[in-house]
Amino acid sequence: MKKLTWILLTLTACNQAVDTKDEMQFEFTRNGNTYTAAFDNFHDLSIPIDTNGPLAWYLDQPEIEAVRDENWVGVVAEGGSVNFRNIHFNPHGHGTHTEGPGHVEPTVHSIDRAVKSYHAFATVITVQPEVLENGDQVITWDMLKAVVESHKPEAVIIRSSDEDRRHKNWSNTNPTYLQAAAAKELANHNVLHILIDLPSVDREQDEGRLEAHKAFWNIPADIRMEATITELIHVPSEVKDGLYLLNLQIGPFVNDAAPSRPIIFPIE
Repeated sequence: MKKLTWILLTLTACNQAVDTKDEMQFEFTRNGNTYTAAFDNFHDLSIPIDTNGPLAWYLDQPEIEAVRDENWVGVVAEGGSVNFRNIHFNPHGHGTHTEGPGHVEPTVHSIDRAVKSYHAFATVITVQPEVLENGDQVITWDMLKAVVESHKPEAVIIRSSDEDRRHKNWSNTNPTYLQAAAAKELANHNVLHILIDLPSVDREQDEGRLEAHKAFWNIPADIRMEATITELIHVPSEVKDGLYLLNLQIGPFVNDAAPSRPIIFPIE
């Protein structure tokens, strides 16, 4: 597996690396190449959990409600001392989330602290899904092969549409999915993280096979415990295909999946 080597910059070095706008920049090396990025130049690929957010897997909207009893209310506008609300949601169906092998394993391996490095050399790839005879739309290895073999990224970020789907109800729509053979090839090429702008890498109705998930995680053989799949991302249209540094921020939930915030930094 390829590793990123970080160059820690002193304050003086940082000052030398920035321009007159006081942009904080950082450098890292990979395979002998040095890349530069700016801390304040990034794209947030996450869709937040919201009562007007996306829906998948036949769920209702998440519930965000103030705590109330006969003596107190958790709403400042109603006289409470603080806003104090309960949130009921499902990470798989209510926004951007990251999952690990525990999603499809009998043992619910927690995603919390499963990832050993939250930074990865990443590439954004825009694809045009192929339409099969049965009407399914799929993402194939041929659509990813050239970029993956050329850049050898640790993370592949797949954009299947420029449409803004941050409020879409995906249930019963048979969304585009990733062919299992493509997922297996990504694993074979040492890709640790798949990020995709769809509710799942697998078909909505697949009789529980979850073939792409299992192929990517190499289940049931030598399971890739540090590999992750992040679904329901939003890749804005202004984000160009190319190389980025990914910062994958995963909520600290002891669960097979958790809400997450993938941040990408353009690199030079």
